[in-house]
Amino acid sequence: MTDTIVALSSGRPPAAIGVIRVSGPAALVAAATLAGTLPPPRIAGLRALRDANGAMLDRALVLVFPGSRSATGEDLVEFHCHGGRAVIAAVEAALVAATGCRAALPGEFTRRALTNGRIDLAEAEGLADLLEAETEAQRVAALAAAEGRISRQVATWMASAAAISARIEALIDHDDEGDVETGEEVLAAIMADAAVLGTEIAFAVEAPPVERLRDGVRVVIAGPPNAGKSTLLNLLGEREAAIVSPIAGTTRDMVEAPVVRRGRAFVLTDTAGLTRSDDVVEMIGVDRARYAIEAADILLWLGDEPPPRDDAIPIHSRADAAERRVVPAGRLAISRDAPRSIESLWNVIEERASALLPRIDGLPWRQRHQQLCGEAAAALLQGSNDPVLLAENCRTARVRLAAIVGIDATEAMLDALFSRFCLGK
Repeated sequence: MTDTIVALSSGRPPAAIGVIRVSGPAALVAAATLAGTLPPPRIAGLRALRDANGAMLDRALVLVFPGSRSATGEDLVEFHCHGGRAVIAAVEAALVAATGCRAALPGEFTRRALTNGRIDLAEAEGLADLLEAETEAQRVAALAAAEGRISRQVATWMASAAAISARIEALIDHDDEGDVETGEEVLAAIMADAAVLGTEIAFAVEAPPVERLRDGVRVVIAGPPNAGKSTLLNLLGEREAAIVSPIAGTTRDMVEAPVVRRGRAFVLTDTAGLTRSDDVVEMIGVDRARYAIEAADILLWLGDEPPPRDDAIPIHSRADAAERRVVPAGRLAISRDAPRSIESLWNVIEERASALLPRIDGLPWRQRHQQLCGEAAAALLQGSNDPVLLAENCRTARVRLAAIVGIDATEAMLDALFSRFCLGK
Protein backbone atom coordinates (compact mmCIF):
# COMPACT_ATOMS: atom_id res chain seq x y z
CA MET A 1 0.00 0.00 0.00
CA THR A 2 2.53 2.57 -1.16
CA ASP A 3 0.00 4.55 -3.20
CA THR A 4 -2.46 7.14 -1.92
CA ILE A 5 -6.17 6.71 -2.54
CA VAL A 6 -8.91 9.29 -3.09
CA ALA A 7 -12.69 8.89 -2.89
CA LEU A 8 -15.93 10.61 -1.95
CA SER A 9 -16.87 9.18 1.45
CA SER A 10 -20.26 10.84 1.87
CA GLY A 11 -23.45 10.24 -0.10
CA ARG A 12 -23.77 10.74 -3.82
CA PRO A 13 -24.07 14.36 -4.96
CA PRO A 14 -25.87 16.64 -5.14
CA ALA A 15 -25.90 17.27 -1.40
CA ALA A 16 -25.24 20.14 0.98
CA ILE A 17 -21.80 18.79 1.89
CA GLY A 18 -19.50 16.32 0.16
CA VAL A 19 -16.69 14.69 2.17
CA ILE A 20 -13.67 13.64 0.12
CA ARG A 21 -11.00 11.53 1.78
CA VAL A 22 -7.34 11.11 0.85
CA SER A 23 -5.40 8.32 2.56
CA GLY A 24 -1.82 7.09 2.16
CA PRO A 25 1.81 8.20 2.31
CA ALA A 26 1.27 11.11 -0.09
CA ALA A 27 -1.98 12.32 1.50
CA LEU A 28 -0.51 15.36 3.26
CA VAL A 29 1.49 16.45 0.21
CA ALA A 30 -1.48 16.01 -2.11
CA ALA A 31 -3.74 17.95 0.25
CA ALA A 32 -1.22 20.77 0.55
CA THR A 33 -1.08 20.96 -3.24
CA LEU A 34 -4.73 21.98 -3.27
CA ALA A 35 -5.13 23.76 0.08
CA GLY A 36 -1.72 25.30 0.70
CA THR A 37 -0.84 25.32 4.40
CA LEU A 38 -2.75 22.60 6.21
CA PRO A 39 -4.43 23.19 9.60
CA PRO A 40 -3.09 21.47 12.74
CA PRO A 41 -4.11 17.82 13.23
CA ARG A 42 -7.78 17.27 14.11
CA ILE A 43 -8.62 20.98 13.92
CA ALA A 44 -10.83 22.06 11.02
CA GLY A 45 -9.53 24.90 8.89
CA LEU A 46 -11.23 26.78 6.07
CA ARG A 47 -9.10 26.72 2.94
CA ALA A 48 -9.39 27.78 -0.68
CA LEU A 49 -8.83 24.74 -2.91
CA ARG A 50 -7.01 25.35 -6.18
CA ASP A 51 -5.94 23.06 -9.02
CA ALA A 52 -2.42 22.81 -10.47
CA ASN A 53 -3.03 25.94 -12.59
CA GLY A 54 -4.14 27.97 -9.60
CA ALA A 55 -7.80 28.01 -10.60
CA MET A 56 -10.23 28.19 -7.70
CA LEU A 57 -12.18 24.95 -7.16
CA ASP A 58 -14.04 25.56 -3.89
CA ARG A 59 -13.74 26.79 -0.33
CA ALA A 60 -13.76 23.82 2.02
CA LEU A 61 -13.09 22.74 5.57
CA VAL A 62 -9.92 20.65 5.77
CA LEU A 63 -9.17 18.12 8.52
CA VAL A 64 -5.83 16.35 8.93
CA PHE A 65 -5.46 12.98 10.70
CA PRO A 66 -1.80 11.92 10.82
CA GLY A 67 -0.42 8.42 10.99
CA SER A 68 -1.63 5.42 12.92
CA ARG A 69 -4.43 7.22 14.79
CA SER A 70 -6.51 7.91 11.68
CA ALA A 71 -9.49 5.87 10.51
CA THR A 72 -7.33 3.96 8.03
CA GLY A 73 -4.18 3.75 10.14
CA GLU A 74 -2.22 5.99 7.76
CA ASP A 75 -2.02 9.71 6.93
CA LEU A 76 -5.54 10.84 6.05
CA VAL A 77 -7.03 14.19 5.03
CA GLU A 78 -10.71 15.07 4.69
CA PHE A 79 -12.10 17.86 2.50
CA HIS A 80 -15.61 18.98 3.49
CA CYS A 81 -16.66 20.64 0.23
CA HIS A 82 -19.90 21.93 -1.18
CA GLY A 83 -21.82 18.89 -2.40
CA GLY A 84 -22.52 19.79 -6.03
CA ARG A 85 -21.57 17.24 -8.68
CA ALA A 86 -19.21 19.59 -10.50
CA VAL A 87 -17.44 20.64 -7.28
CA ILE A 88 -16.91 17.05 -6.14
CA ALA A 89 -15.70 15.96 -9.59
CA ALA A 90 -13.24 18.87 -9.84
CA VAL A 91 -11.72 18.34 -6.38
CA GLU A 92 -11.43 14.58 -6.90
CA ALA A 93 -9.79 15.10 -10.29
CA ALA A 94 -7.27 17.55 -8.84
CA LEU A 95 -6.35 15.12 -6.03
CA VAL A 96 -6.04 12.13 -8.36
CA ALA A 97 -3.76 14.22 -10.57
CA ALA A 98 -1.35 14.70 -7.65
CA THR A 99 1.78 12.53 -7.55
CA GLY A 100 1.19 9.05 -6.15
CA CYS A 101 -2.60 9.37 -5.93
CA ARG A 102 -5.32 7.32 -7.56
CA ALA A 103 -9.05 6.73 -7.21
CA ALA A 104 -9.90 4.23 -4.47
CA LEU A 105 -11.34 0.84 -5.28
CA PRO A 106 -14.68 -0.15 -3.69
CA GLY A 107 -14.12 -0.93 -0.01
CA GLU A 108 -10.46 0.09 -0.08
CA PHE A 109 -10.65 2.57 2.80
CA THR A 110 -12.29 -0.05 5.00
CA ARG A 111 -9.80 -2.67 3.88
CA ARG A 112 -6.86 -0.44 4.80
CA ALA A 113 -8.41 0.15 8.21
CA LEU A 114 -8.62 -3.62 8.62
CA THR A 115 -5.09 -4.28 7.34
CA ASN A 116 -3.63 -1.59 9.61
CA GLY A 117 -5.40 -2.92 12.69
CA ARG A 118 -7.84 -0.05 13.18
CA ILE A 119 -10.78 -2.45 12.95
CA ASP A 120 -11.13 -6.21 12.64
CA LEU A 121 -13.13 -8.15 10.08
CA ALA A 122 -16.25 -8.51 12.21
CA GLU A 123 -16.29 -4.75 12.79
CA ALA A 124 -15.78 -4.14 9.07
CA GLU A 125 -18.77 -6.32 8.28
CA GLY A 126 -20.80 -4.41 10.84
CA LEU A 127 -19.75 -1.10 9.30
CA ALA A 128 -20.84 -2.29 5.86
CA ASP A 129 -24.21 -3.35 7.25
CA LEU A 130 -24.57 -0.02 9.05
CA LEU A 131 -24.05 1.90 5.82
CA GLU A 132 -26.76 -0.18 4.14
CA ALA A 133 -29.21 -0.39 7.07
CA GLU A 134 -32.79 0.40 6.07
CA THR A 135 -34.70 -0.65 9.19
CA GLU A 136 -34.28 0.01 12.90
CA ALA A 137 -33.49 -3.64 13.61
CA GLN A 138 -30.80 -3.63 10.92
CA ARG A 139 -29.30 -0.45 12.36
CA VAL A 140 -29.15 -1.79 15.91
CA ALA A 141 -27.57 -5.09 14.85
CA ALA A 142 -25.07 -3.45 12.51
CA LEU A 143 -24.04 -0.88 15.11
CA ALA A 144 -23.46 -3.64 17.67
CA ALA A 145 -21.08 -5.40 15.28
CA ALA A 146 -19.36 -2.18 14.19
CA GLU A 147 -18.85 -1.21 17.84
CA GLY A 148 -17.09 -4.52 18.53
CA ARG A 149 -19.63 -6.66 20.43
CA ILE A 150 -18.85 -9.70 18.26
CA SER A 151 -15.12 -9.03 18.51
CA ARG A 152 -15.16 -8.77 22.31
CA GLN A 153 -17.09 -12.02 22.71
CA VAL A 154 -14.72 -13.83 20.34
CA ALA A 155 -11.70 -12.39 22.20
CA THR A 156 -13.10 -13.77 25.46
CA TRP A 157 -13.53 -17.22 23.94
CA MET A 158 -10.07 -17.12 22.38
CA ALA A 159 -8.53 -16.23 25.74
CA SER A 160 -10.33 -19.16 27.38
CA ALA A 161 -9.23 -21.52 24.61
CA ALA A 162 -5.65 -20.28 24.92
CA ALA A 163 -5.71 -20.90 28.68
CA ILE A 164 -6.94 -24.44 28.11
CA SER A 165 -4.22 -24.99 25.51
CA ALA A 166 -1.57 -23.75 27.96
CA ARG A 167 -2.76 -26.24 30.58
CA ILE A 168 -2.61 -29.07 28.04
CA GLU A 169 0.91 -28.10 26.96
CA ALA A 170 2.01 -28.00 30.61
CA LEU A 171 0.53 -31.45 31.14
CA ILE A 172 2.35 -32.81 28.09
CA ASP A 173 5.66 -31.22 29.10
CA HIS A 174 5.52 -32.58 32.66
CA ASP A 175 3.80 -35.87 31.98
CA ASP A 176 6.80 -37.95 33.04
CA GLU A 177 7.43 -35.99 36.21
CA GLY A 178 4.13 -36.39 38.04
CA ASP A 179 1.87 -39.12 39.32
CA VAL A 180 -0.15 -40.94 36.61
CA GLU A 181 -3.36 -40.72 38.61
CA THR A 182 -2.90 -37.00 39.18
CA GLY A 183 -2.20 -36.55 35.48
CA GLU A 184 -5.46 -38.30 34.61
CA GLU A 185 -7.37 -36.04 37.00
CA VAL A 186 -5.83 -32.94 35.44
CA LEU A 187 -6.64 -34.20 31.93
CA ALA A 188 -10.25 -34.89 32.94
CA ALA A 189 -10.57 -31.37 34.35
CA ILE A 190 -9.15 -29.87 31.16
CA MET A 191 -11.56 -31.89 29.01
CA ALA A 192 -14.46 -30.73 31.18
CA ASP A 193 -13.46 -27.07 30.80
CA ALA A 194 -13.07 -27.52 27.02
CA ALA A 195 -16.56 -29.04 26.88
CA VAL A 196 -18.02 -26.15 28.86
CA LEU A 197 -16.45 -23.64 26.48
CA GLY A 198 -17.57 -25.61 23.44
CA THR A 199 -21.13 -25.75 24.74
CA GLU A 200 -21.13 -22.01 25.40
CA ILE A 201 -19.94 -21.27 21.88
CA ALA A 202 -22.45 -23.66 20.33
CA PHE A 203 -25.33 -22.24 22.37
CA ALA A 204 -24.46 -18.63 21.60
CA VAL A 205 -24.85 -19.04 17.84
CA GLU A 206 -28.08 -21.03 17.73
CA ALA A 207 -30.06 -17.85 17.05
CA PRO A 208 -31.05 -16.93 13.47
CA PRO A 209 -28.21 -15.19 11.58
CA VAL A 210 -28.24 -11.42 11.21
CA GLU A 211 -28.68 -11.74 7.43
CA ARG A 212 -32.35 -12.48 8.14
CA LEU A 213 -32.79 -8.85 9.18
CA ARG A 214 -31.53 -7.69 5.82
CA ASP A 215 -33.34 -10.26 3.67
CA GLY A 216 -36.62 -9.85 5.51
CA VAL A 217 -39.24 -12.41 6.48
CA ARG A 218 -40.92 -13.83 3.38
CA VAL A 219 -44.69 -13.94 3.88
CA VAL A 220 -46.44 -15.81 1.05
CA ILE A 221 -50.18 -15.47 0.41
CA ALA A 222 -51.59 -18.54 -1.33
CA GLY A 223 -54.85 -20.27 -2.10
CA PRO A 224 -57.25 -21.00 -4.96
CA PRO A 225 -58.26 -18.38 -7.55
CA ASN A 226 -60.50 -15.53 -6.36
CA ALA A 227 -59.82 -16.25 -2.68
CA GLY A 228 -58.91 -12.62 -1.97
CA LYS A 229 -55.10 -13.01 -2.07
CA SER A 230 -54.37 -9.79 -3.95
CA THR A 231 -56.78 -7.84 -1.75
CA LEU A 232 -55.01 -9.15 1.34
CA LEU A 233 -51.60 -8.20 -0.08
CA ASN A 234 -52.81 -4.64 -0.60
CA LEU A 235 -54.34 -4.48 2.88
CA LEU A 236 -51.21 -5.78 4.60
CA GLY A 237 -48.94 -3.55 2.53
CA GLU A 238 -51.26 -0.55 2.80
CA ARG A 239 -50.92 0.23 -0.89
CA GLU A 240 -52.24 -0.98 -4.23
CA ALA A 241 -49.38 -3.35 -5.05
CA ALA A 242 -51.47 -5.98 -6.84
CA ILE A 243 -54.33 -5.76 -9.33
CA VAL A 244 -57.66 -6.77 -7.81
CA SER A 245 -60.56 -7.93 -9.98
CA PRO A 246 -63.45 -10.44 -9.80
CA ILE A 247 -62.00 -12.29 -12.79
CA ALA A 248 -60.39 -15.59 -11.78
CA GLY A 249 -56.71 -15.86 -12.62
CA THR A 250 -55.96 -12.12 -12.55
CA THR A 251 -52.64 -12.80 -10.79
CA ARG A 252 -50.52 -15.00 -13.04
CA ASP A 253 -47.11 -14.34 -11.54
CA MET A 254 -45.72 -13.55 -8.10
CA VAL A 255 -46.19 -9.96 -6.94
CA GLU A 256 -43.87 -8.82 -4.15
CA ALA A 257 -44.37 -5.89 -1.79
CA PRO A 258 -41.60 -5.02 0.71
CA VAL A 259 -42.95 -3.74 4.02
CA VAL A 260 -41.17 -2.38 7.10
CA ARG A 261 -43.18 -2.79 10.27
CA ARG A 262 -41.96 -1.88 13.76
CA GLY A 263 -38.36 -1.84 12.53
CA ARG A 264 -38.54 -5.24 10.83
CA ALA A 265 -38.43 -6.00 7.12
CA PHE A 266 -41.06 -8.23 5.51
CA VAL A 267 -41.52 -9.29 1.89
CA LEU A 268 -45.18 -9.95 1.12
CA THR A 269 -45.73 -12.21 -1.90
CA ASP A 270 -49.00 -12.63 -3.78
CA THR A 271 -49.19 -15.80 -5.86
CA ALA A 272 -51.28 -17.21 -8.68
CA GLY A 273 -54.32 -19.17 -7.63
CA LEU A 274 -53.71 -22.89 -7.37
CA THR A 275 -55.76 -24.53 -10.09
CA ARG A 276 -55.59 -26.81 -13.13
CA SER A 277 -55.64 -25.18 -16.53
CA ASP A 278 -54.80 -25.75 -20.19
CA ASP A 279 -53.30 -22.26 -20.29
CA VAL A 280 -49.52 -22.71 -20.40
CA VAL A 281 -48.79 -19.27 -18.96
CA GLU A 282 -51.25 -19.74 -16.11
CA MET A 283 -49.68 -23.10 -15.20
CA ILE A 284 -46.22 -21.49 -15.08
CA GLY A 285 -47.67 -19.09 -12.51
CA VAL A 286 -49.14 -22.03 -10.56
CA ASP A 287 -45.77 -23.81 -10.53
CA ARG A 288 -44.12 -20.65 -9.22
CA ALA A 289 -46.80 -20.36 -6.57
CA ARG A 290 -46.09 -23.90 -5.37
CA TYR A 291 -42.37 -23.12 -5.17
CA ALA A 292 -43.11 -19.95 -3.20
CA ILE A 293 -45.28 -21.93 -0.79
CA GLU A 294 -42.43 -24.32 -0.09
CA ALA A 295 -39.89 -21.50 0.35
CA ALA A 296 -42.09 -19.24 2.50
CA ASP A 297 -41.03 -18.29 5.99
CA ILE A 298 -44.68 -17.69 6.84
CA LEU A 299 -47.57 -19.01 4.71
CA LEU A 300 -50.98 -17.34 4.74
CA TRP A 301 -53.50 -19.84 3.35
CA LEU A 302 -56.79 -18.48 2.01
CA GLY A 303 -58.29 -21.71 0.75
CA ASP A 304 -61.21 -23.43 2.47
CA GLU A 305 -59.49 -26.79 2.06
CA PRO A 306 -56.63 -27.83 4.41
CA PRO A 307 -53.40 -25.85 3.81
CA PRO A 308 -50.45 -27.47 2.03
CA ARG A 309 -48.20 -26.91 5.06
CA ASP A 310 -48.87 -27.77 8.69
CA ASP A 311 -47.36 -24.47 9.87
CA ALA A 312 -49.53 -22.30 7.61
CA ILE A 313 -51.79 -19.60 9.07
CA PRO A 314 -55.32 -20.49 7.87
CA ILE A 315 -57.26 -17.39 6.83
CA HIS A 316 -61.04 -17.06 6.45
CA SER A 317 -61.24 -14.19 3.98
CA ARG A 318 -64.22 -11.98 3.10
CA ALA A 319 -65.72 -12.69 6.51
CA ASP A 320 -68.14 -9.79 6.06
CA ALA A 321 -69.93 -11.55 3.17
CA ALA A 322 -73.31 -13.02 4.14
CA GLU A 323 -72.39 -16.52 2.99
CA ARG A 324 -69.07 -16.45 4.91
CA ARG A 325 -70.06 -15.08 8.31
CA VAL A 326 -69.63 -18.47 9.95
CA VAL A 327 -65.90 -18.76 10.69
CA PRO A 328 -64.55 -22.35 10.76
CA ALA A 329 -62.67 -23.33 13.90
CA GLY A 330 -58.96 -22.62 13.82
CA ARG A 331 -59.18 -19.95 11.13
CA LEU A 332 -58.48 -16.23 11.43
CA ALA A 333 -61.32 -14.16 10.00
CA ILE A 334 -60.41 -11.06 8.02
CA SER A 335 -62.38 -8.49 6.10
CA ARG A 336 -61.45 -5.58 3.89
CA ASP A 337 -63.81 -3.32 5.84
CA ALA A 338 -62.53 -4.42 9.27
CA PRO A 339 -59.11 -2.84 9.88
CA ARG A 340 -58.86 -4.55 13.26
CA SER A 341 -58.90 -7.95 11.56
CA ILE A 342 -55.88 -6.97 9.46
CA GLU A 343 -54.11 -5.69 12.57
CA SER A 344 -54.85 -9.00 14.32
CA LEU A 345 -53.34 -10.86 11.37
CA TRP A 346 -50.25 -8.66 11.53
CA ASN A 347 -49.90 -9.51 15.23
CA VAL A 348 -49.89 -13.22 14.40
CA ILE A 349 -47.36 -12.69 11.59
CA GLU A 350 -45.06 -10.65 13.84
CA GLU A 351 -45.24 -13.27 16.57
CA ARG A 352 -44.16 -15.93 14.06
CA ALA A 353 -41.42 -13.62 12.74
CA SER A 354 -39.94 -13.20 16.22
CA ALA A 355 -38.79 -16.82 16.14
CA LEU A 356 -37.21 -16.37 12.70
CA LEU A 357 -35.23 -13.21 13.40
CA PRO A 358 -32.29 -12.62 15.75
CA ARG A 359 -33.09 -10.83 19.00
CA ILE A 360 -32.43 -7.13 18.79
CA ASP A 361 -30.50 -7.28 22.08
CA GLY A 362 -28.51 -10.37 21.08
CA LEU A 363 -25.15 -10.66 19.35
CA PRO A 364 -25.45 -10.09 15.57
CA TRP A 365 -23.90 -13.33 14.31
CA ARG A 366 -23.54 -13.67 10.55
CA GLN A 367 -23.79 -17.04 8.80
CA ARG A 368 -20.01 -16.97 8.35
CA HIS A 369 -19.53 -16.45 12.08
CA GLN A 370 -21.94 -19.25 12.92
CA GLN A 371 -20.17 -21.71 10.65
CA LEU A 372 -16.80 -20.92 12.22
CA CYS A 373 -18.23 -21.01 15.75
CA GLY A 374 -19.85 -24.35 14.99
CA GLU A 375 -16.50 -25.76 13.86
CA ALA A 376 -14.77 -24.34 16.95
CA ALA A 377 -17.43 -25.81 19.25
CA ALA A 378 -17.23 -29.22 17.54
CA ALA A 379 -13.47 -29.30 18.05
CA LEU A 380 -13.76 -28.45 21.73
CA LEU A 381 -16.57 -30.94 22.31
CA GLN A 382 -14.78 -33.76 20.51
CA GLY A 383 -12.83 -34.70 23.63
CA SER A 384 -9.94 -37.17 23.83
CA ASN A 385 -7.91 -39.02 26.45
CA ASP A 386 -4.85 -38.23 24.34
CA PRO A 387 -3.42 -34.85 25.45
CA VAL A 388 -1.77 -34.32 22.05
CA LEU A 389 -5.06 -34.78 20.21
CA LEU A 390 -6.84 -32.59 22.75
CA ALA A 391 -4.22 -29.88 22.19
CA GLU A 392 -4.80 -30.09 18.43
CA ASN A 393 -8.56 -29.74 18.93
CA CYS A 394 -8.01 -26.59 21.00
CA ARG A 395 -5.69 -25.19 18.36
CA THR A 396 -8.37 -25.84 15.71
CA ALA A 397 -10.92 -24.00 17.84
CA ARG A 398 -8.62 -20.99 18.24
CA VAL A 399 -7.96 -20.85 14.50
CA ARG A 400 -11.68 -20.93 13.70
CA LEU A 401 -12.45 -18.20 16.22
CA ALA A 402 -9.58 -16.07 14.95
CA ALA A 403 -11.00 -16.27 11.43
CA ILE A 404 -14.16 -14.49 12.63
CA VAL A 405 -12.19 -11.32 13.33
CA GLY A 406 -9.83 -11.80 10.38
CA ILE A 407 -6.64 -12.80 12.22
CA ASP A 408 -4.16 -14.36 9.77
CA ALA A 409 -6.58 -13.82 6.89
CA THR A 410 -4.90 -14.22 3.49
CA GLU A 411 -5.24 -11.67 0.71
CA ALA A 412 -7.34 -14.15 -1.26
CA MET A 413 -9.72 -14.52 1.68
CA LEU A 414 -10.00 -10.75 2.06
CA ASP A 415 -10.62 -10.34 -1.68
CA ALA A 416 -13.46 -12.83 -1.48
CA LEU A 417 -14.96 -11.38 1.68
CA PHE A 418 -14.81 -7.74 0.57
CA SER A 419 -16.33 -8.68 -2.76
CA ARG A 420 -19.07 -10.68 -1.03
CA PHE A 421 -20.03 -8.02 1.46
CA CYS A 422 -19.79 -5.13 -1.05
CA LEU A 423 -18.18 -2.81 1.48
CA GLY A 424 -18.40 0.85 0.69
CA LYS A 425 -15.47 3.20 0.43
